[in-house]
Amino acid sequence: MYLHPLITNVPPAERAALVQSCELRSFRRNEIVLEADTWTDRIYCVASGLLRVVAHGRGSAQASDVTTDFIRQDDFFLSPSFTEDRYQAMQTLVAALPSAVYLVPVAAIRRICGAHPEVAIGLLGLAMKRMSVIRSQLRRISALSAEDLVGRVLHQLTLLAPAGTGGYDKRITQSVIASYSGLSREVVNKTMRDMESRGLVRRDEHGVHVQPDFAATDFGGLLPLEQNLSSVEPRQHDPMLPPEFFDLPRTRREAEPGKD
Repeated sequence: MYLHPLITNVPPAERAALVQSCELRSFRRNEIVLEADTWTDRIYCVASGLLRVVAHGRGSAQASDVTTDFIRQDDFFLSPSFTEDRYQAMQTLVAALPSAVYLVPVAAIRRICGAHPEVAIGLLGLAMKRMSVIRSQLRRISALSAEDLVGRVLHQLTLLAPAGTGGYDKRITQSVIASYSGLSREVVNKTMRDMESRGLVRRDEHGVHVQPDFAATDFGGLLPLEQNLSSVEPRQHDPMLPPEFFDLPRTRREAEPGKD
């Protein structure tokens, strides 16, 4: 039985009922998981593989599409609002790698969140972490040189789609990297070839490998799920917490009455 870390502490009968209501689907690389503007009553939880979130530009050409985010194993794609049991997708969800995805009914998650507020807090924490990563990526695109930006994206991919030590899955194409970094395919290709010639990037049958010093980046929001949850999960008897609560360091939260 699939057990997402977020529902570990939910009673077994409720977990089993949730699992029974889910649908597991497999997607090939580049297959569309969910089309923009489509109405859906499901949350998309990645069991394996990697999905990317694509925002479509005004033009009809694929070159105007922008990858805004990645959804990795044990992460969710869901509506920004939980007020209804269905929602209209604002972006397209595409399998960046062959992926297995659980389609979880929104209504079922809403019931669990109502009975177990810590699950709702956990989902909120994950959503806030993701927004932080997206804002950081936008700042990098506007401020960094092409080489620095590509280097940081390559390191991020070693966390999202790891392959061997310090590498990422070679099936992640330069077009995807260009779409996510805000650069042209030609600039990404030229930058990566230059990095290879200087020994900063290496390819083999397992993947694309980057130098260890690429790890000195600012992807602070990309933490394992367990760390994400531990930083935002309050005690069950806590009152509803304001959003700014999650931006406070744990030591400060403990020092402020009513904040923890």
